[in-house]
Amino acid sequence: MKKTVITYGTFDLFHIGHLNLLNNLKSLGDELIVAVSTDEFNTLKGKKTIVPFEDRIEIVRNIKSVDLAIPESDWQQKEKNIKEFNVSIFGMGHDWQNKFNDLKVFCEVIYLPRTEDVSSTSLKQKLKILDRSHITDLKHTLDLISSIVERFE
Repeated sequence: MKKTVITYGTFDLFHIGHLNLLNNLKSLGDELIVAVSTDEFNTLKGKKTIVPFEDRIEIVRNIKSVDLAIPESDWQQKEKNIKEFNVSIFGMGHDWQNKFNDLKVFCEVIYLPRTEDVSSTSLKQKLKILDRSHITDLKHTLDLISSIVERFE
């Protein structure tokens, strides 16, 4: 009998941690289905993505270990997908530990370790230095420093 694994995520700023998670999940079964959160769903979750949904799902579709990529549009979709695709294993990163245990009545639920020191959130923090408001703050600070230096010349 075919063993189907499913996972869900935003997959913004796709990185090695995402790839490791998908490859590890694929090793648990015969087929891996990945549901990628839509931009609208991310807005409801209070998340702002950098990469638009159409690009994120296209990236996921082209990962060797992914057999099918589908949109995720709401929290209730998980139970429906598990039944629809006859899922054997629901897998997520361990940062979601115990949050989906209610799905254990439908399939096995596992939480895999994440790749150390890498996440989309940390990448976004590093990129914040390029944010327009941050650059404006830096410019204002430099102007202030310049005016102080001028007073001592």
